[in-house]
Amino acid sequence: MTRFKIAKVAELQGHDERAWNIAWNPAKPLLASCSADKTVRLYHYDHATDSPDLRFTHNTTISTGHTKTVRAVAWSPSGLSLATASFDANVGIWEQEGGDEGEGPNAGEWECSSLLEGHETECKSVAYSSSGTLLASCSRDKTVWVWEVQPDVDFECLGVLMEHTQDVKCVAWHPHEEILASASYDDTIRLYIDDPSDDWFCFATLKGHESTVWCVSWSPDGRYLASSSDDKTVRIWKRVKEHSWESVLVLTGHERSVYSISWGVGKSNDDASLGWLASASGDGQVMVWELTKPSDSDTAPMSSTPPGHSIIARLEAAHGVYDVNAVAWCPRQGYENILATAGDDCSVRVWKVIPE
Repeated sequence: MTRFKIAKVAELQGHDERAWNIAWNPAKPLLASCSADKTVRLYHYDHATDSPDLRFTHNTTISTGHTKTVRAVAWSPSGLSLATASFDANVGIWEQEGGDEGEGPNAGEWECSSLLEGHETECKSVAYSSSGTLLASCSRDKTVWVWEVQPDVDFECLGVLMEHTQDVKCVAWHPHEEILASASYDDTIRLYIDDPSDDWFCFATLKGHESTVWCVSWSPDGRYLASSSDDKTVRIWKRVKEHSWESVLVLTGHERSVYSISWGVGKSNDDASLGWLASASGDGQVMVWELTKPSDSDTAPMSSTPPGHSIIARLEAAHGVYDVNAVAWCPRQGYENILATAGDDCSVRVWKVIPE
């Protein structure tokens, strides 16, 4: 088995307070970060002349106007819109003046094109669906909102989902279907779909974690869902029937809460690979697992057989003595082994996972 190491590519400074979250633009070479300092910083990346090394440069800082911490950021699939979730209970939608003018220093300013109001208290997460036609947000008010993205940057609330009994920490859309997952302080994960004749509803409640579920991330093929928790574990859930998901694997190794996970395609020579799953924790570690298809996947694709798994890389003290709040794989082709983290040290760090 190939062993990998995690090498630092860049350390991006500029936030005045803790960096909470990062998001890679899926269509352009841009990385966004958000912070308790109420700003979003955008970084452009490219290859230095005659060098395979990535070079990051500060593109712009968006002074969001949010009155409290910006807790999460998410790009639309087109890469033309950026959503921010804030502790001021609002979701901001940002677009570049003049439309798609690129990401260089002379590109148009980013402006707030819509402000989504309705949550009663802190917004914790925001996510676009794979089609870009839906947006989800969640809050400490225990609710999940589903918004329809309409022309002219107009948004209509399609549903207010009140299934959780506590603070909702994270929302994430299935990569191919309109299935929404949410994670909560109530130790559960909820899955939602739209009933064409009625409204959005919860069709499954996933129980197994023994404490707060901080984050959820779908596998690239959509057959699995990963969740991370205050109980120091990462769980892998598998679809075993059309609307039934089971916990099939528990990954351990972290010594404190696992705040963030990201499941990317990875760069593997194994045809059975399900991708690389990265986790970030309050213990300062970043861990990378490779998941592989179970032996019966061809004959019984919806069996409860767990995927194969192995730790392929581990990074200690990713942000020194500080907590690592978020981790995210770059989704752009050719950059599948590039990873970003955000930490309590106010910085964003970029890493490359390469063979030892």
